[in-house]
Amino acid sequence: MKVNELAKAAGTSSDTVRYYTREGLLNPSRNPANNYQQFDADDLRRLRFARKARQLGFSLPEIKTILHRADDHHSPCPMVREVFEQRLDHVEQEIAELLRLRDRMQSALKAWQAMPDGTPDGHTICQLIEHWDDADGPATASATPVSSKELNHD
Repeated sequence: MKVNELAKAAGTSSDTVRYYTREGLLNPSRNPANNYQQFDADDLRRLRFARKARQLGFSLPEIKTILHRADDHHSPCPMVREVFEQRLDHVEQEIAELLRLRDRMQSALKAWQAMPDGTPDGHTICQLIEHWDDADGPATASATPVSSKELNHD
């Protein structure tokens, strides 16, 4: 198969095939008659695998490691489970942070509906933000952490 044929068979773009080839995930042979890259069923299987792994959140280096382990006849499954469990924990933490941020944003927007627009007067920048009261306190407002250096820099 040529690049475009492999891309079509895998439901992706030719650019993706070329990229994965450059990154070493696919190992095409060369057609001696015209020096074109020739892909086979194994490349199609690897390309489909890489696309599924990307959809599950695996990085390209992780996918390379998985493929290399499989190529060496070692099961990559224990590593896949471990990486996936860690990634899932991280995603769940990010979701929780985003839900807290959404709640703060909704609270602020509700409070701001009754507040007039203000003009900076040398004492305020934006009264909407300055007068917003975080009911949860600063401990949960960690979407944008402030360093001690920023706090002490007046």
